[in-house]
Amino acid sequence: MTDQTVARDTLLARRLALVATLSGLTAEMQKHNQVLAGIEMGVLRIELEIGRTGASEQLVRDLHEAEQAAEPAMALRAECEQRIEAAEREVEAVDRDLAAAGGA
Repeated sequence: MTDQTVARDTLLARRLALVATLSGLTAEMQKHNQVLAGIEMGVLRIELEIGRTGASEQLVRDLHEAEQAAEPAMALRAECEQRIEAAEREVEAVDRDLAAAGGA
């Protein structure tokens, strides 16, 4: 095996690991999106109830709690999105290295 072949194989292994990481991160992002969609449905349900029956103290409290529950979920989703973007940049860098090595 030549040094160039070893380098290319190392880059390909790195790319494979990064793609696996991206796959896991996109699955995690889907879970965050599902949690947020559930929270949003709860908020909409409460807002509809407020529209139908008026803003009772309990409904206002429920709405506030639902909106507060969304904040950490949105933060988790944003953090996951940043990790996805970082992993995508790493894949792009490996792809550039592969192209430069003549292995793309």
